Amino acid sequence: MSEFRIKSHPIIETTEDANILFFWQSKPFYARPNEMLSSALMANGVSVFSHHPVDGSPQGIFCANGQCSQCMVIADGIPVKSCMTPVKAGMCVEPAEGLPTLPQVSENYSFVEPNIPVTKTDVLIIGAGPAGLSAAIELGKLGVDCLVIDDKDRLGGKLVLQTHRFFGSTEAVFAGSRGTEIAKKLESSVRALPSVKIWTRATAVGVFSDKVVGVFRDDQKYELVKPKVLLVATGAREKSLAFPGNTLPGIYGAGAFQTLVNRDLVKPCKNLFVIGGGNVGLIAAYHAIQAGIHVAGLVEAAPQCGGYKVHMDKLVRTGVPIYTSHTVLKAIGDEHVEQVIIAQVDKNFQPIKGTEKLYDCDTVLIAVGLDPVNEFYRRAKQFGFSVHAAGDAKAIAEASAAIFSGKIAGVNIARELGYETDADTQAWQSLEDVLSSRPGNIEKTKVDFPHEGMYPVMHCTQEIPCNPCSTVCPKQLIKVDKSDLRHLPYYASSSTDQCINCGRCVAVCPGLAVSIVDFRKQNGKALVSLPYEQDPEMIAVGNMIEVTNTDGISLGNYPITEIRKIAGFRDGTRVVTIETPAEIATEAAGFLIIKRDEPKPFVSEMELVENLADDAFICRCERVTAGEIRKLIREGVRDINQIKAKTKASMGACGGKTCLNMIKRLFQSEGISLDEVIETPIRPVFVEVPLHILGNIKSDKEETHD
Repeated sequence: MSEFRIKSHPIIETTEDANILFFWQSKPFYARPNEMLSSALMANGVSVFSHHPVDGSPQGIFCANGQCSQCMVIADGIPVKSCMTPVKAGMCVEPAEGLPTLPQVSENYSFVEPNIPVTKTDVLIIGAGPAGLSAAIELGKLGVDCLVIDDKDRLGGKLVLQTHRFFGSTEAVFAGSRGTEIAKKLESSVRALPSVKIWTRATAVGVFSDKVVGVFRDDQKYELVKPKVLLVATGAREKSLAFPGNTLPGIYGAGAFQTLVNRDLVKPCKNLFVIGGGNVGLIAAYHAIQAGIHVAGLVEAAPQCGGYKVHMDKLVRTGVPIYTSHTVLKAIGDEHVEQVIIAQVDKNFQPIKGTEKLYDCDTVLIAVGLDPVNEFYRRAKQFGFSVHAAGDAKAIAEASAAIFSGKIAGVNIARELGYETDADTQAWQSLEDVLSSRPGNIEKTKVDFPHEGMYPVMHCTQEIPCNPCSTVCPKQLIKVDKSDLRHLPYYASSSTDQCINCGRCVAVCPGLAVSIVDFRKQNGKALVSLPYEQDPEMIAVGNMIEVTNTDGISLGNYPITEIRKIAGFRDGTRVVTIETPAEIATEAAGFLIIKRDEPKPFVSEMELVENLADDAFICRCERVTAGEIRKLIREGVRDINQIKAKTKASMGACGGKTCLNMIKRLFQSEGISLDEVIETPIRPVFVEVPLHILGNIKSDKEETHD
């Protein structure tokens, strides 16, 4: 079913054919080499993987990162998380319907005392994202014996999902490069270091009191690692959101959506709606547009989007409606989401009756923040490990900040082990603080642009750490204050040096926020060069294209006079030149790509009361609603263990990864301080491992361990 495959992409190469035969409910399907089962099923038009045994509700992908268990299927007779299981030729896959039947006890099986291999290393790094790889590079440069493990089949963490250019410092964190490129650069550096070993498809399943870490490798063997020092760089998991219909197939976390679209080149939907206006939601919506997916709208509960304004502007310019001070009320659908209801909220974030809007969509992307994956760190501290944390596992921030967080952790660990280094970690910490800082205030453009000559226009009006435009200008005419990356760039021409329209600043800007205006014809017209990162087949010289300003307001349709790729930036960004009236040239900032959807007529049948979300599910695994938990809180329960005993919340296959933080937020919403709440112990094995692997149980027909 090729309609669910991305056949062409403006940024990503699409070369591999789907030629691996497998079977879904005895039907022949085809997957790409090394493709995860979940993506292969979605690529073949399957979005419902099973139905929950409690209430028959449809189950599908939610996180695509091994954190939840909604994508469980039966593969060759074994229950597996489809998002973490690669397709094998001839694999037979079935839905995980109903309650499982335990296998018959057979005398042909016996328990053999496990002889589990133990690997000793100076440093074990859990997580090969930007923080983990950066730490490994610093350790490897000093010759420290280091083992890096990651549960994915490639290095880079979330960087491998990012097709946009990164902000920050060009010199320090590869700003101006795409996340996919940064992942390759970090991987190349770490693989060149002989003292660093790497295990991919190696999942840390637990840390134990004898100071070893259990690792499940390649879905077939269990090993122990005994490090002198442990570094936890496990990143973050996405927060969920409680609203009726929140577990329908088609409701994804942003990471799941980016995994499908940018890593696996699967087109999971045609019409997307986004919840959350932080950088994650804004970026994911832009990735959807790059992949040719219509974005119906985006809502943010706060009065303004929390992400970078230039990320928001990229959406607004293309035609995506953004509703601030709005929230989602309900997702509607039977086996899959079909519509979403949103409404305006008051200053207390309560929905306002009469402001509801109904949108058609086949996918809702939830991007309402991240929680650190820090259970390994907390348990290791409890057991007395020498343990450090870096990146999002330490503090949620941008990937550029995670690079420096990892570098600092690597040097600190090396020093702890007795290695000498002159690394200036204090200066690194100052840069990390800048890179992780919140976006500044939005300023109005103060420049009075002349209608003569040729020069770049910077459409960024919010201070954020970013300098690529200044580093690529061959004439060094674009300036960013070297004392603080967050200062806005400006153009400083002279009598001897002027803009030459090389287009490098236009192509490199992560916010697509630079244009070049050319008034030299002096005929009441101007040429404007703008960045373009969508389907190249949608544009051609001579065609008319609708142009917008930074607020998404149409400035009219104007002819394309030139389309070019800039030397050194042959990775999908095109510079498109249009001819406009001179009076609007400096306002032109982008192209209208998305046809704006208007909400459907809507008559509310709901009472917008405080407990609107009582029907929303908090615990996906055990189907426990917000109302059930809220009732217990109001009855005086302050111990999450009691909530577990009464409702089974957090006792499902995910081990509380998606619901425990939501339960805590329910306490807070009821005015209960978390200081009053007794937390539940986290099970020592954080990730599922087949019992026959842990117990070394083999059939008499199979080899057993010595």
